Amino acid sequence: MKFTQMAKANEIQRAWHVIDATDKVFGRIITEVATILRGKNKVNYTPHVDCGDFVVIINASKARFSGKKLEQKNYFTHSGYFGSTKTHKMSDMLDNNPEKLFRLATRGMLPKTKLGKVMIKKLKVYADAEHPHTAQIKG
Repeated sequence: MKFTQMAKANEIQRAWHVIDATDKVFGRIITEVATILRGKNKVNYTPHVDCGDFVVIINASKARFSGKKLEQKNYFTHSGYFGSTKTHKMSDMLDNNPEKLFRLATRGMLPKTKLGKVMIKKLKVYADAEHPHTAQIKG
């Protein structure tokens, strides 16, 4: 009788994936990143164990957006106090802080639990091609 293999936290082999966002559609990048962070691309995927890999996104400011999202899409923040709702346009976020834009979109596709918070820490986003993870540069 064969049993399904369940991944254990101490047996997981983590890899590094470098994704270049230049001229790629934003949503397609995010779904690919969320799948890798979650570990669903692996054979031994287990829902209750963090079995995902590390992801480095470079050239985040050069991603492409479909439709009129850059002009129409807004992100809202609220501190909890009355009247503290702030609106940020997607185009402004892409210009000022593309790392935050990628992190927010990816966080929305991960579980809203402690496990999701651990998964999002394995995401590294950089606006240009320079990043400090030198071991992950393929030459």
